[in-house]
Amino acid sequence: QVQLVESGGGLVQAGGSLRLSCAASGRSFSSYAMGWFRQAPGKEREFVAIMSWSGGDTRYADSVKGRFTMSRDTAKKAVSLQMNNLQPEDTAVYYCAASTTPYARPGEGWQDFGSWGQGTQVTVSS
Repeated sequence: QVQLVESGGGLVQAGGSLRLSCAASGRSFSSYAMGWFRQAPGKEREFVAIMSWSGGDTRYADSVKGRFTMSRDTAKKAVSLQMNNLQPEDTAVYYCAASTTPYARPGEGWQDFGSWGQGTQVTVSS
């Protein structure tokens, strides 16, 4: 199992940037696809970005494509999410997650992810 801790959230003006980090512990980090999800008040948790266990494939939600970049450092057991040109609609709690099944290609639903961080708040003011 993978334990996850996010950091890097905060308050930023529209058009600004933030970088979220997620530190993982556990022996099997490199075996799991990793994802970033977000949840705004009153809304369902939604997919933001997913990177395969190998790092060779990354998927982004249409709403963040071209603005957000996910990266993975297997040696450091960490993933990050660089967020540029942030908009008020990006305001949410952001979660780092590891897929439930190792060496699998998870879907974009949160149900395919079994390990979660505590979340970090991102607030974008207009």
